Amino acid sequence: MSSMNREALEKKAALRRMIWSKMESMEVVTAPRPCYGKIPGFVGLHSATQRIIKTEAFRTATTIYTTPDVSTRILREEALRHGKKLVISIPGLRGYILLDPAVFKASEIRYVSSMKGAVRRGEKIPFLENIKIDLVVLGSVAVNSDGARLGRGDGLYDLEYAILRETYSITAATPIVTLVHDTQIISEPIPMLIHDVPVDMIASPSGLIRVSSGKYKKPPGIFWEMLPIDFIKSTGILRKLFGIS
Repeated sequence: MSSMNREALEKKAALRRMIWSKMESMEVVTAPRPCYGKIPGFVGLHSATQRIIKTEAFRTATTIYTTPDVSTRILREEALRHGKKLVISIPGLRGYILLDPAVFKASEIRYVSSMKGAVRRGEKIPFLENIKIDLVVLGSVAVNSDGARLGRGDGLYDLEYAILRETYSITAATPIVTLVHDTQIISEPIPMLIHDVPVDMIASPSGLIRVSSGKYKKPPGIFWEMLPIDFIKSTGILRKLFGIS
């Protein structure tokens, strides 16, 4: 690892600690607490979600991809109620859950939008084939107005995005949105490495930021040279994409 990358990772770790500590001290975090090491849920999530629902990107989407975070739970429910299909990533790169609102009664929507309900009632698929995703929703620990995004620190959401590009489920033009509390929108620069995924829209309880700077490019796919071969071999979806039988 280069000294530049090491410095970037250290800076990112410091920013995460700052955000988690600030959110806990201000008591704007919802359960599960404490939020350290997690994508936090937050007070005002309903208002932030409504800001995304009003966007053209949401209105015109047929299929929406979301990460399995507390901060995306209300959006998952609203998406299903608006007749949109959902693809939810299963933690640990273990595949996906597909939710089709046509399958469920209106009274079941809230339950199946939770991860417990999605796991029990959704269709589990190991690999995305012939599924076009119109909107990507990523959980975040911190963002800034130029589109830089900070995740939990394990890099898996960036890798999930790269996999979507590899399977042609999305393109560079597919909008990426995130939901955060206002305290998670920071003015400090967030280091962005080549594999890091920026966002196009940031929804918070107080407003919606549309990123127009174009400062950061979205990763075009997986940077295989950055992944240990043992990790590739032990992860089914990566093994398939890499061509290991």
